[in-house]
Amino acid sequence: MKNSGLLNSVHVPAADPYYYLNTETLSLLNRIQRISQKHPVNVLVIGKQGCGKSSLVRQYAAVHHLPLATFQIGLLSEPGQLFGEYALENGETRYKQFLFPQAIQTPGCVIHLEEINRPEHPKALNMLFSILSDDRQVWMDELGLLKVADGVVFFATLNEGDEFVGTELLDPALRDRFYVTAMDFLPNDVEREVLQKKTGVTIAQAEEIIGVVNSLRASPELGVEVSTRKTLMIGEMIAAGGSLREAIAASLQTDRETLESVLLSLHVELGKTERGTTEYVLFTPR
Repeated sequence: MKNSGLLNSVHVPAADPYYYLNTETLSLLNRIQRISQKHPVNVLVIGKQGCGKSSLVRQYAAVHHLPLATFQIGLLSEPGQLFGEYALENGETRYKQFLFPQAIQTPGCVIHLEEINRPEHPKALNMLFSILSDDRQVWMDELGLLKVADGVVFFATLNEGDEFVGTELLDPALRDRFYVTAMDFLPNDVEREVLQKKTGVTIAQAEEIIGVVNSLRASPELGVEVSTRKTLMIGEMIAAGGSLREAIAASLQTDRETLESVLLSLHVELGKTERGTTEYVLFTPR
């Protein structure tokens, strides 16, 4: 398996100028940053699909000007696969080191372990136990002793629930090594503003989109889950000249019956379902 699930090389990502985060989570991240000055730290981010877990990790690295390396745990099928593999080169079998050893030895690096509860084989996570424990080191015959560098922050993200095929309950012993924070969809007023700024839709169009999204989220019988990612896709389609019906059909992949139900409910109840009263503020370098 090439690059062992590597999505990005180690680099400082660009900050999202319109990234909103509730004050409770922001406060936790500020404390995580302080703790990381003393020793490496682990954070588990849970939440529904498309609610911004991965973007939270990326924004944390961007705000604090830290290098980020992302690894897709769902691609791992055997222990040690994050670190490297034996490969045939010029007729000789040699050990090829992957990015993970470099990342954990990079001071201040933010390491994203994406979908940590979805490895192809449960034992594929075995070597992470030592890396994420107080010891913060692991021995490999091929690479020697690997020690986690100062200031490293491990973020693990996962989708929990029976609806996510291929997921496993995270080992309690592994989960015990993490601080935990949960994410949810943005409140309507914040999501409306994000829609306008990121996609370019008008206020009226944003209102209409939020109305549809509320109808879907408030109607379990429709069987359609609308993530913030999908909401932005609908906005981009409408900003590009598409109709509301066209945008919903293309973004949510709903059948005709569900589509008609959604549009009908929009006329009955527009935007009356709000999601929480927690204050949200901009989380940016400024």
